[in-house]
Amino acid sequence: MNQSDLLFLVIFLTLLSTLTVWVVQFFRSRRRGGGGGDGRAGWWEGPWDDDDRKR
Repeated sequence: MNQSDLLFLVIFLTLLSTLTVWVVQFFRSRRRGGGGGDGRAGWWEGPWDDDDRKR
């Protein structure tokens, strides 16, 4: 295994893990119903979004 093979392997594993995280986040948000309705903020919302909530 030479240096270019190792570089290809590292890039491939990085892309694969990134894709896996995206897919897991997508299915978690769909299962939860889009992140709304249960009173919890989604993973993209921060504490600064609490001021805009309807009470």
